[in-house]
This record gives sequence, structure tokens and C-alpha cells, in this order.
Amino acid sequence: MKKTSKWLLELLLLLMALLFLSPIYLMLVNSFKNRAELYENALAFPTSFSFQYYKEAMEKMNFFNAFGNSLYVTLVSVILVIVLASMTAWMLVRTDNKLSKIIFMTLVATMLIPFQTLMMPLMQVMDWIRTHLHIPMLNTHEGLIYMNVGFASGMAVFLYHGFIKSIPIDLEEAATIDGCSKFGVFWRIVFPMLKNITITVAILNVIALWNDYLLPSLTLADKGLRTIPLSTFYFFGEFTIVWNQAMAGLTLTIIPIVIFYIFAQKYIIKGIAAGAVK
Repeated sequence: MKKTSKWLLELLLLLMALLFLSPIYLMLVNSFKNRAELYENALAFPTSFSFQYYKEAMEKMNFFNAFGNSLYVTLVSVILVIVLASMTAWMLVRTDNKLSKIIFMTLVATMLIPFQTLMMPLMQVMDWIRTHLHIPMLNTHEGLIYMNVGFASGMAVFLYHGFIKSIPIDLEEAATIDGCSKFGVFWRIVFPMLKNITITVAILNVIALWNDYLLPSLTLADKGLRTIPLSTFYFFGEFTIVWNQAMAGLTLTIIPIVIFYIFAQKYIIKGIAAGAVK
């Protein structure tokens, strides 16, 4: 009976895996087909494997420029989130009073607010800052990075907060007695112990920011500033969609993040469990 249940469970998991991977399969096989093959049978393998549509997609997307833009925005945003959120969480944990608890709960509460409810007021505020304070918050990568850090900090502080609570304060007191400054205590003692949760925060934010379409579409207007998700817009016209090029472009879009995820995936469960449970 137990063996039968185990086989049924494994079969169910296999079917679910195939279901979740089916969009990837459709994207890959259709990226090699011409339009006639694509409309004839979207599920079938292509008659020949040619990278012609990948070449056309890269030219249409201005791929290397878009890749550089995405890389710059994602890396700088993630580094700032890690630095600012880890320091904020540390101070909130070690400053155990009502104000720190209110600040922490406010940051956690921001995770529950849908971005769609904030996007129009946010753009109005950013436009006001640009107009009256002459700070270029719109149509710049730096403005987009600023907003990315704001939206990503709540979850990052929550994860760091739970992990830092498990670090004995005795280590910090010993370092302080030895003459280490507050800044030194954090960067020399505390931060190296946050390796697992830091990698987890990095992975989650890299995946989210690399694939983000909505906020960059509201912020970046110039074609030269567009990130990779925005550059896929070229394939979807008002009246026609070049599906084979679109599939090739979408494949190019996810390849970097898939490679990154493969190398870093072992830290995800470990880091989230440690940060959320402790």
C-alpha cells in the first residue's frame, strides 16, 4: 500500500513538473520555427534547428545594450538593498524599543501593498521631484534603482531581521571591548555571518528585478535606456506579432537568470528557512 502511494505521489509530481515546464517547451521549440510551421502545429518539433530567428531577435532588441542596462540596474539595486537592509535590520534587532518595533512592522507591512495601487501616485511624486527639485527621477537608470531599492527593502529587512536575532550579542560586545567601532562590529563580525541569508536576498532580488517589466516601463522612455524585458516589446505590434522572433527574444531574456539560479539555488531554502524561522 505504501509503495503504491509513493508511486502515485511521484507520478503526480512528474505530471505537475511537466505542466509547469510546458511553457518553456513551447517557447524553445517555437523559437526555431518559421511562421508556417508555428501556425501549423505549435507543439511539434521544428523541421530544422536554425539560429536565424535568434540573430534577428538580438538585432531587433538591441540585445547587448539592453543586457548591459539590465545588468547595471539589477547589480546596483541588489548591492544597495543588501547593504542598507542588513544594516537596518541589525540596528532594529539591537535597538529593542517600541520605535524599532514600529519601524520593523511598517517595513513588513509594505510587503502587503500591491505595486499596482501605488504606481500612478509614485509616478506623480517622481515627476514632481524632477520638475521642482530638478532631480532626474524619471527616464534614468538611477531613478529606477532608487525605486527598486525602496520596494525591495521591506522583504530584505524581514529576512535579515530573523537571521540576526540568532546571532549572540556576546560576540559584538567582545569586539567592542577589544576596541572595534560600531561600523567595524557590523562589517567584521556580523555581516560575514550573514552569508546564507545575503545570498538568498541577492537571488530573490536578482530574479525579481531582472524580470521586472512594469516599473521600468513607467520609468524609462528612451529606447537606449530600456532593459531586456522592455526590449521584448518590439515583437508585439499593434496588429501583428512576430511569434518566432518573440519566442527567441524571450529565451534570450531568461537564459542569464536561469544560469544564475542554477549556481545559487542551494542557498535559497537554507537562507529563507533560517531567516524566517529563527
